[in-house]
Amino acid sequence: MAGQSSAAAAQTGNNPFLRIIAGISTLAGWCSAGMIVAAVGITCQMIFIRFVLNGSTVWQTEAVIYLMVAATLIGLPYVQKLRGHVNVDLFPLALPPRARYVLCIITLSVSILIVGVMLFYGFEYWHFAWDRGWRSDTVWGVRLWIPYLAIPVGFALLMLQLVADLVAVIIKVDKPFGLENV
Repeated sequence: MAGQSSAAAAQTGNNPFLRIIAGISTLAGWCSAGMIVAAVGITCQMIFIRFVLNGSTVWQTEAVIYLMVAATLIGLPYVQKLRGHVNVDLFPLALPPRARYVLCIITLSVSILIVGVMLFYGFEYWHFAWDRGWRSDTVWGVRLWIPYLAIPVGFALLMLQLVADLVAVIIKVDKPFGLENV
């Protein structure tokens, strides 16, 4: 049976570091939402050009794809801040408070490590595209470093939010997994 998690959004308290990271994550969420709105607008324009004016489109499909991928990557820290990622809290709920705390520290540390690896290779991939002047093989021929920039930026912002979550749990501003003790 599916249900809503009892985990609340990440807490910042009066800690300036946590508040700044929360603000950055919120800004990333707004940027992500703007990219989705732009993609919808471009899609509507493309439909109008194709089916009403019976014209051809050159850049619209590619732009929509890049915007949606970028919105997904740039939106990662905001979703993490809201604890909106897929979550299985049955195991943490079953643990006593101290074990839940240890599990949370381990989980966030491993997550930071994995995102760090993805950030490293994402940056390397972006840098190859930028350094070698890669362009898409379409009529539009967009310089690929521009859409690929969303990879390192998105993972860097996600890593910042994960570090803020870890700090918040360590300094006891936030509860492990956002769960209250029952």
